[in-house]
Amino acid sequence: MIDYELYCKIRDYHQNRHLSVPQIARELQLDERTVTRWLNTGKYKARETVRRPTKLDPHKAQIVRWLESHPYTATQVFLMLKENGYTGGITVVKDYVQHVRPVRAPAFLSLAFAPGDCAQVDWGQQGSIAVGNTKRRLSFFVMVLCHSRMLYVEFTPSETMEHFLACHQNAFTFFGGVPANIMLDNLKSAVLQHAIGEKPVFNARYKDFADHFGFTVKPCGVRKPQEKGRVENAVGYVKKNFLSGRDFTDFVCVNPAARLWLDTIANVRIHGTTHRKPLEIFDDEKQSLRKLSIQPYDVGVIRQVRATSQFRVTLDTNTYSVPAAFASAALTMKVYPDHLCVFHQDQLIARHPRRYDRHIDIEDPDHVRELLFQRRKASDQKLLLRLLALTPKAADFHRELQHRRLNAAQHVRKIVALSEIHGLEKTARAIDDAVEFQAFSSEYIANLLEQRLRLLPEPAALHLTRREDLLDLQLPEPDLSVYATEADSSPDHSLDQPQAPTPTSGDTHEPNPGPPQDPLFQ
Repeated sequence: MIDYELYCKIRDYHQNRHLSVPQIARELQLDERTVTRWLNTGKYKARETVRRPTKLDPHKAQIVRWLESHPYTATQVFLMLKENGYTGGITVVKDYVQHVRPVRAPAFLSLAFAPGDCAQVDWGQQGSIAVGNTKRRLSFFVMVLCHSRMLYVEFTPSETMEHFLACHQNAFTFFGGVPANIMLDNLKSAVLQHAIGEKPVFNARYKDFADHFGFTVKPCGVRKPQEKGRVENAVGYVKKNFLSGRDFTDFVCVNPAARLWLDTIANVRIHGTTHRKPLEIFDDEKQSLRKLSIQPYDVGVIRQVRATSQFRVTLDTNTYSVPAAFASAALTMKVYPDHLCVFHQDQLIARHPRRYDRHIDIEDPDHVRELLFQRRKASDQKLLLRLLALTPKAADFHRELQHRRLNAAQHVRKIVALSEIHGLEKTARAIDDAVEFQAFSSEYIANLLEQRLRLLPEPAALHLTRREDLLDLQLPEPDLSVYATEADSSPDHSLDQPQAPTPTSGDTHEPNPGPPQDPLFQ
């Protein structure tokens, strides 16, 4: 006998995939005769089970009457049946008793609350939701006023103490007052220990929060969630009416949608128990709520942390920067739902918005700037020492550079870079010339070095590499007619000019014998 799902697969393989009977049998690991039989059957029909009579059948009505009058055990029923002539075994009796035993639900009182007397609080969870680059469990805080059933809902990415207290405070603001009592179960954020028959041990932080707003904490009994049935029903109502069928793509969209749902649906519906709108009853209950404290409660949770060598503190796998001076120091971090503060000996040194992504680094540029400035200052000092080592006049050059330029360190960096390109000696000579000409800038040093690169080398001695006949150069006679023309047009001052001596026969000029003969050029 096959089930209905396997029957549908056989029909699908035959009609849609057009597989043969052997192929279907091999695919579904069935016998070919089974496949053939079900293909020839037009409709699935489960096998009819034939119930055989048992020795217990004459006594079944009596067993039901016994169980309705008293919760007998199966063994007690079996013994009573033996007295009435039952000859069967106990196993069939146990199976039948388990099948027909009536479910007895415990009885609970319906509690009544005066206006402003009590509110019930609880957490709810529903799946997960995207928060930045990760996913987190979707939790929601619910507070319901017991008299009017006025409802407040807030979704959070976590259920830690800071969220728990902040949701309380937001709910009080939403209602415009504080109820006299808060009823909740024994969660660790409120009750540390609650032994049966003993007074509960409250969480000191939550007790301080309750004293600040003036309400009394009323924890339920151990394993008795029905005592806060109003908020239990409200959690189920949020899941069925608000969350069911909704697909939120990001956490930032949930709370605005929840607030709209509260104002347009949850608090204006006709309640199934009161048969009135919670908002209408709340108008009367609001007058009975206690006034809010003028000073809000500081919901931040303090944690002792130690900064890393990269001046970071860690929270929920995310790292947050602190000033570089506090690297590896013991610090105090105060965590809020939307931000965090870091202190060093009661001094606030860092504040960051809280992120609920995972493995994200959040850095404040001001925290790194001081370290970068120190390192740059140390680097500039090293460059200055290299400049002063070039020439004795470099100290005068740097002194005037600081006096005349606003960005003296930048000029020093450029001059040191020029020394690596052109060499130390040439750069030192350029600095000496700059001091001489009172020109103090890196641009003038660069100009001097570039101009000296363009200077042509001094001509060397003439080296003759050809034969002697190359020295027999024929030069044309100079044309002196130009001077004669100028002399004719100008006044005659020949008498005023000294006369050149007339050569005598003894003053003969020998021709220039030329350079000495070198056998190399012969």
